Amino acid sequence: MRLLHEAGQDGSALPVLVMYTGEVLADPLNDQIAAVFGLASLPAEIVDVAIVGAGPAGLSAAVYTASEGLSTLLLERETFGGQAGSSSLIRNFLGFPRGISGTSLATRAFEQAWSFGAIPSMTGPVTGLERTASAFALRSAGGRICRARTVLIATGVSYRRLDAPGADRLLGAGVYYGATSSESAAFTGEHVFIAGGANSAGQAAVNLARYARQVTIVIRGESLAARMSQYLIDEIAASANIDVRTTTVIGAAEGTARLEALALTDSSAGRTETVPASALLVMIGAEPRSDWLPAEIVRDEHGFIITGSALADSRNPAALSTRSGPPRSLETSLPGVFAAGDIRNGSVKRVASAVGEGSIAATQMNQYLEHEGRSPARA
Repeated sequence: MRLLHEAGQDGSALPVLVMYTGEVLADPLNDQIAAVFGLASLPAEIVDVAIVGAGPAGLSAAVYTASEGLSTLLLERETFGGQAGSSSLIRNFLGFPRGISGTSLATRAFEQAWSFGAIPSMTGPVTGLERTASAFALRSAGGRICRARTVLIATGVSYRRLDAPGADRLLGAGVYYGATSSESAAFTGEHVFIAGGANSAGQAAVNLARYARQVTIVIRGESLAARMSQYLIDEIAASANIDVRTTTVIGAAEGTARLEALALTDSSAGRTETVPASALLVMIGAEPRSDWLPAEIVRDEHGFIITGSALADSRNPAALSTRSGPPRSLETSLPGVFAAGDIRNGSVKRVASAVGEGSIAATQMNQYLEHEGRSPARA
């Protein structure tokens, strides 16, 4: 309250952002925050590389293209790090034997890309991509346009919503999407439920178990083995305060001002019970962010972008019609446009794999620029 008073605020509009300059923003929009931090501008000139999405794949590509002297524009709609940024502790990433939080990894990668000269911009979502005579034109939600000689699509995926009565109403009041290590202490002594059975859910469970009285993982399947790494399964099994409810779905979230209970349905037994719950973390998978792409970029039936040799097997007549030669492994059906990370059909849903694809995409974009004779604007 003292800080609010000093900022001339009464707390009726939250959150309040107080800048180092003394400027005060009450409940600001994302683009307002981006502008304050100098992240809302777009270069007027054509850049060598535009990367759409600043998750692990996009950040990795930005580091390598910028370090090679290519002018690099990094476009992000929300926050750097993608879904990996919400992981509380990533323990199977090379070089971090004790693990690293998704937020820390994303922050380091962003600083690294920026130090090499990559231009970050948070102008909102990119809503259109068009090939012109001299470059690719990318249109943002505000109607502004930037141009690039080659483009990497690394928009990743967005969380699937939990289809259960009461979940949307209690969003932020006990029901949350994703999990970060900074939030874990808030659940000290509580019973926390996690919906989902992939690695991110397992990482969250292990981290939360250090604080929560009880952690319960709820999955539709019969075992965690289908989608979770064995090291996490072993850690969960060794944790006295983590249990797993298989063949179970969340039927409803109940509570007045905040989450108080969950209705759980055991599909194998055919019975439903209501259990007390302090928090529910929803990590039930995600859907690709590809609906803004033009028809020239071929996708599978789920919306994931098809690249490389898989284009020949896509049974789409437009897949290879716009090119004179075979595509590079991460190149889409539109020459000069590449895809990496979770957005790509057939990708391995791992942070290390996304980082690797980002570095490979950087090499292939450089090759494309050299092959097309579009002289990179090297620093």
